Amino acid sequence: MNIIEICENSKKSSKDLAKLKSFEKNNILKACSQVLLQQKSLIINANKLDIENAKKNNMKDSLIDRLLLDENRIKSMANGILQIADLDDPLDEYIDTKILPNGLKVAKKRVAIGLIGIIYEARPNVTSDAFAMCFKASSSVILKGGKEALNSNKAIVDLFRKTIKDLGYNENMVTLIEDTNRETTKKLMKMNKYIDLLIPRGGSGLIKAVIENSTIPVIETGVGNCHIFVDEFANIDKAINIILNAKIQRPSVCNSMETLLIHKNIVNLILPELIEKLLNNNVEIRGDETVLSIVNNKNITLATEQDWAEEFLDYILAIKCVENIQEAIEHIQKYSTGHSEAIITENYSNYNKFVDEIDSAVVYVNASTRFTDGEQFGFGAEIGISTQKLHARGPMGIKEITSYKYIILGDGQIRE
Repeated sequence: MNIIEICENSKKSSKDLAKLKSFEKNNILKACSQVLLQQKSLIINANKLDIENAKKNNMKDSLIDRLLLDENRIKSMANGILQIADLDDPLDEYIDTKILPNGLKVAKKRVAIGLIGIIYEARPNVTSDAFAMCFKASSSVILKGGKEALNSNKAIVDLFRKTIKDLGYNENMVTLIEDTNRETTKKLMKMNKYIDLLIPRGGSGLIKAVIENSTIPVIETGVGNCHIFVDEFANIDKAINIILNAKIQRPSVCNSMETLLIHKNIVNLILPELIEKLLNNNVEIRGDETVLSIVNNKNITLATEQDWAEEFLDYILAIKCVENIQEAIEHIQKYSTGHSEAIITENYSNYNKFVDEIDSAVVYVNASTRFTDGEQFGFGAEIGISTQKLHARGPMGIKEITSYKYIILGDGQIRE
């Protein structure tokens, strides 16, 4: 089936999906959650093929971790679908209502976007989350995953399509494009006749390619050069725990910390213990000259200009000593991708200054950047983390993938 036929079928299915009642959508989602658990062996076996191919192609361990599906991760995917099913239906919501002086009642109601395309890399759990969220928001979805996860994605989507069909509905409400040719991806980006919204999820190269080539409206997501600034008024123990979590807990994801900034007045107090713990956890450190002068260790290399701008997605951390909070803010403003930044401080004025002047999607005070996640924010899951300002920002839940229309109730009014 060619790309146009896929888009035509998906567009038709979006009309069917828009007619479904909330209880019908929820029943389908619950059935899809159940089938993941029932067929976990099938999914794991498919995933093993992807893992084997990744190792043959010398994929980094941190990226293989993103690719891996085991019983616990499949269970988490299934639970994520149930959480989405339990959310209130966004299409039941009226955002705003008012009565005009002429008696007209003006209501603003959420509606489905229609057909959403999602282009993403490596992580097969995105397949499950993206389908469930689009479905709950009454939009059909075309999924274009990376070739690295093709077997896993196909197993998951085939199960969803069969479940939907067996329940008597249009299975084209979710479709996976299995052709991994780049030309197919480029063609997908031009299908504005059918697709209403395109969401890329992946590295900077993918996102840049989609933004530059798409004729479909795009929401920019994901690239995370995330920073933590340790202020001179920070609690040292608190700072070390937050830093270790933000870097080590799962370094291969976009909300992990990539650059650490430390105030010069506290650098001698925190750095020796912190460096030791980072090295013990196999973190490669790239520091500025001040860092290297304080901790003389052959495993620490001098940071380059590129390191300050890099999203490592690995056990690598750039560390810089700064003169004051203003230098930290200016560094972040220069190199940030607008994802997540944090300050660790006990000083009220400083954390207010940081929060006011850092213009990223999520700004933290005394907490790890690893919380930038739809599920952690109570959304059930996320379709992506938007780093732009229109029309959504930060973790995008189901409300962020809806549109709205105005409904006007009159009683014979005419315009003079």
